[in-house]
Amino acid sequence: MTNPIADSVNAWLAAEGIDRASYTTIMRRWVRPAYADGADANPVHALERGECAHEEFEQALARELVLVTGGPVAAANLLERMFGGSRLDESMLGLFRQLHAAGVPTGVLSNSWGGGGYPRELFPELFDVVVISSEVGMRKPEPRIFRHAVALLGLQPAECIFIDDIEANVVAAEQVGFTGLLHRDSDDTIERVAELLGVRLGQAVAGD
Repeated sequence: MTNPIADSVNAWLAAEGIDRASYTTIMRRWVRPAYADGADANPVHALERGECAHEEFEQALARELVLVTGGPVAAANLLERMFGGSRLDESMLGLFRQLHAAGVPTGVLSNSWGGGGYPRELFPELFDVVVISSEVGMRKPEPRIFRHAVALLGLQPAECIFIDDIEANVVAAEQVGFTGLLHRDSDDTIERVAELLGVRLGQAVAGD
C-alpha cells in the first residue's frame, strides 16, 4: 500500500548520515531470521507482536547504529524518522476502493513497527477488516494470524487472495490455503487481481 520500504530507508540513511554498514549488519541479524522457520525470538518479533514498546525498540536499534562520523544515532522518534519517506501508493488505494465499493470483502494484515503512521481515516472506504500485528499479538508469517484475519472476514482461506511484498509471508499464506500474490509492481498486481477474481477493473484503479 506504500512505496518500497527500501526507498524510505535509503533516504533516511542519507539524510541523517547513518553508516549503511551498521544498518545492514543489524538488519541481517534481526530481520532475516524474523522470517525464517524456527528462528529464535528477537527484537523484530517482539515489536511486531506488541511485546515491547516502540521506544524500547528504538533504543535497541539506535545502540547498533553509528553515524558516518562515528557519532551515536539518536533514539527518540527513530521509527518515525526511518519511515518518514513512506508514501501511499495511489494505484493500490484505487484498487481497494473499487473492490470494497463493489462488495468484494477486503482486509489489511500488517506487521506493525510501532503502530503509528497508518492512514486509519481511509480504512472504512478500503477495508472490511483491519488486523495490525501489535494489536492482536501475532505477526506474519505465523499461520495463526492468517487464520485470524480470514475468520474475521467470514471466509475460508481458499476463497481469498493474499498480497504481500515479502515472499516468506506469501509462502506462509499459501500454506494456510490462500492464493498468494507477491507484489512487485502495482500495475502487475492490479492486473493479476482482476484475473484471479474474474472482474474488470476500471481506469480509476490506476490513479491520476
